[in-house]
Amino acid sequence: MIRILVLHGPNLNMLGLREQSVYGSQSLQDIEGELREWAQVEGVELESRQSNAEAELVSWIQEARGRFDALVINPAAYTHTSIALRDAILASDLPAVEVHMSNIHQREEFRHRSYVAGVALGQISGFGSLSYMLGVKAALAHIRALRSTAQ
Repeated sequence: MIRILVLHGPNLNMLGLREQSVYGSQSLQDIEGELREWAQVEGVELESRQSNAEAELVSWIQEARGRFDALVINPAAYTHTSIALRDAILASDLPAVEVHMSNIHQREEFRHRSYVAGVALGQISGFGSLSYMLGVKAALAHIRALRSTAQ
């Protein structure tokens, strides 16, 4: 069975309450529920976690090595500041998909730089909560393609 870890960075526990014009009205629990339903249909084991602490996110990425097949991460504000997250993703040896609900390239200039993008398979941004679904679908397609070529 394919296992995907979905990590949500700081302040994403406040989805549905904060800046609804940017992030919409869905809560993190709503988004995770949609992802779980999709995963069940696809036969994918999906685990989601959220933390406001950079060190905790780094530890979860390190622990994912050898336990998960792919990582989908919304680093949130750490996207633009955390070399530690970048290095953890690189060291995990997991294919990673970076997701953002808002289009970070249409926002403040300091949000245009992503430390994660350079070590990710790709970046999906600007599609609201759908960004998560697109991210897990991309991760699954990548893993399935790797497995089909390995046979």
